[in-house]
Amino acid sequence: MIQLPFRSTGSPPRGVAEVAGPAQMGGSLPPLLSLLVLLALPFAGYATVLPGEPSANAAPATPPTAATSRAAPADGIGLQADPSLGLRTGAATGLRPIAEADANSSAVIALDVPPDLWDRIRRRLAMREIEGDLVRNHEQWYVNRPDYIRRMTERSRKYLFHIVEELEKRNMPAELALLPFIESAFNPQAVSSAKAAGMWQFMPATGVDFELRQNLFRDDRRDVLASTRAALEYLQKLHEMFGDWHLALAAYNWGQGNVQRAIQRNKRMGLPTGYEDLNMPAETRNYVPKLQAVKNIVANPDRLGAELPLIGNHPYFQTVTITRDIDIELIARLADVRLEDFKALNPSYNRPVILAAGNPQVLLPWDNATLFERNLEGHQSGRYASWTAWVAPATMTAAEAARRVGMAEAEFRNLNNIPPRMLIRRGSTLMAPRGDRQANDVTASVADNAQLSLAPEVVLRRVTVKAGKKDSVATIAARYKVKPADVARWNEVAPNAKFKPGDKVALELPARQGKTARAGGTAAAAKAPAARPTQAKAPAKPQAKPQAKAPVKVAERTTR
Repeated sequence: MIQLPFRSTGSPPRGVAEVAGPAQMGGSLPPLLSLLVLLALPFAGYATVLPGEPSANAAPATPPTAATSRAAPADGIGLQADPSLGLRTGAATGLRPIAEADANSSAVIALDVPPDLWDRIRRRLAMREIEGDLVRNHEQWYVNRPDYIRRMTERSRKYLFHIVEELEKRNMPAELALLPFIESAFNPQAVSSAKAAGMWQFMPATGVDFELRQNLFRDDRRDVLASTRAALEYLQKLHEMFGDWHLALAAYNWGQGNVQRAIQRNKRMGLPTGYEDLNMPAETRNYVPKLQAVKNIVANPDRLGAELPLIGNHPYFQTVTITRDIDIELIARLADVRLEDFKALNPSYNRPVILAAGNPQVLLPWDNATLFERNLEGHQSGRYASWTAWVAPATMTAAEAARRVGMAEAEFRNLNNIPPRMLIRRGSTLMAPRGDRQANDVTASVADNAQLSLAPEVVLRRVTVKAGKKDSVATIAARYKVKPADVARWNEVAPNAKFKPGDKVALELPARQGKTARAGGTAAAAKAPAARPTQAKAPAKPQAKPQAKAPVKVAERTTR
């Protein structure tokens, strides 16, 4: 048996074998003898094995156990052959024959490695087939749009290998790797009209149920790793609930409660309860046929006249740990990747800085990850992060907040997505420039719980009312629920001043209340007729009852 060592950069991808050269085999074998041994392997019943690594068609990989570690030789590789060959045997080389019962075990890697990712998917298609007009219609729709297929599959090459790996770990059908084609066309930035987001299209509440964080700095519904983990967990849960993958998919699209009610309705009527038998919305009725159409295209593109771009059966990205707050632009520059390519692999980040305390890892293309780590070690000049988090100590306007962090109001609003006429509530977290002297990174509590809370800015309108008998600054302030000091200031009188009947009194009231004071001030006057808005008589019609007095707008302006 030949045992293949893992590469130093990490475990090789599942289904990909590495062949060791003669120099690695059992020490210093003579070159000719080594060649003879290699040529004899196919006829001697030897197999290529990765310690603790399952085959491409097997259950998920597990770390090597203590037993498998003891069985491996000290140098990690060796040969075991018949003593008549004159080779070292036993524990000295770590070689052992494979029992017939072990030939199909998960420890043996199949030598017929899938040449590309499409072939790997084809080998694990396991769902029940469905046919019909809906499937054929969707097949034709896709085939008639080769540019759409090309764009969609080109986007998928960044993520598809990871999804296939995760499905195999969970022993789930490979058809589910094609589901993002239906949900989002593999666009992790996709947002539906119902606010579902990411390539797996999670609603906000469902995302919370599956621990997908959504805050000021990140939205894990868009995260490649987190959303894939959550989607597969959700699909597993639905399959356990319904016992059928088509019903699980219907529940993923329509909601598990709706599918359960549809099943119960059919049971009461004595009808079958399969996917095709349930009464469901048109979108859900077409959901599985769409997936079946994409599956048919992947399974046999030549038959349908479709072209699929080659996607290699190997990882596209690596995970890199971040230990300091760092600008996204700096990561892209140190990794030598385009900013849009970095964002395509890390679409969950909402701001121009990544906070190490909130999400200490990023994804980088496989070959660029090592380059980034090397360049990061050599990055001595300059700071890592240009931005930080600032928590509002009180409710304030955007202009006041911008002044406190040293930014222009327009730039501050644009950076933090603050619309006009909105107040920033106390405790809100906002982006702000990071000072040169600021040494500490953002804390985990802020990074994990950052939220921006806004409230409508109160717009005041100046109105004028007439004072009645015995009216004073205090009585009018109480009637209109404002401060006596404000009434005195607006009218340039003393706080204890009294008004004469008919005096015009200026007030600044919230817009709605101001309208009430002018147009509906009679309601206040009904309770206290001494003070009411200025009014003018409406023209009276001949031989008609006296008409209600219509308000007249007097001296109005807008203040904040």
